[in-house]
Amino acid sequence: MAKRKITSTNSINKETLANFCGMIYAVDMIGGRWKLIILYKLEKRTMRFSELKKIIPGITDRMLTLHLRELEKDGLIERMAYAEVPPRVEYRLSESGMALIPIWQELEHWGLAHKKRSLNLV
Repeated sequence: MAKRKITSTNSINKETLANFCGMIYAVDMIGGRWKLIILYKLEKRTMRFSELKKIIPGITDRMLTLHLRELEKDGLIERMAYAEVPPRVEYRLSESGMALIPIWQELEHWGLAHKKRSLNLV
């Protein structure tokens, strides 16, 4: 994905909103279709790229790569590269990423309850 210019409206809005409050800053870090799922899947153990790809249905190699890089840059995951042939790279939650576990557990409980209520309304 191409980098956005610092002077673009999108970049300016992102920076302004990130400084607006902590909630918007946090949502910007974990927002999108795949980031929270990647973090959620890393909750139990360290995983390799191919393992993540297998257990996240529908994610492309490109999207997984981009999101892993962003999550690492934001300090939510750690990437360990081993000097082996073939190269081995593993990902795990950082301390900051682990602090999100109770948040996504609550989101999961809410989501299941809301889904159940919504199905009962139909």
